Amino acid sequence: MTPAELRQAIRNVPDFPNPGIQFKDITPVLGDPRLLAGCVDLLLGGFKPGMVDTVVGIDARGFIFAAAAAIRLEAGFVPVRKKGKLPYRTYEQSYDLEYGSSTIAIHVDGLRPGSRVLLLDDLLATGGTAAAAAQLIRRVGGNILEVAFFIELEALGGRKKLEGLPVRSLVQF
Repeated sequence: MTPAELRQAIRNVPDFPNPGIQFKDITPVLGDPRLLAGCVDLLLGGFKPGMVDTVVGIDARGFIFAAAAAIRLEAGFVPVRKKGKLPYRTYEQSYDLEYGSSTIAIHVDGLRPGSRVLLLDDLLATGGTAAAAAQLIRRVGGNILEVAFFIELEALGGRKKLEGLPVRSLVQF
């Protein structure tokens, strides 16, 4: 599996969800078992079982990749969700969006202090959500080994918000 094969399977949907937006639809990758497995393998990079304690996935499409990666790494999975979606006590982090702000949360006991964490999401755009997730992971006591994305929209400069962290993406637009 190569990133080029994955790139070919990503469907571009013009004007979704708003006029002028070129939505990158990953459902063709998710629907093909070979592509999905290959994407998860590539997201793991060089990580092997025993190297990562917990894979953290960002709401919602990041859950797909993070849960599969956690199984492959024999690690735990922890979700970072939108505010109000987790049932137990949480830490919250707000961040700015192009069109407003949002808040995400993690359970206060979601990670053991010192946990080695791989943070995964489907898309790096402006970087606000990923940076907020990284702050939450640190607040709970996690040590981020890497932040990996399936797709990166380079023109939006999201990597800048993740300075100081190892960041990797499979497919760039």
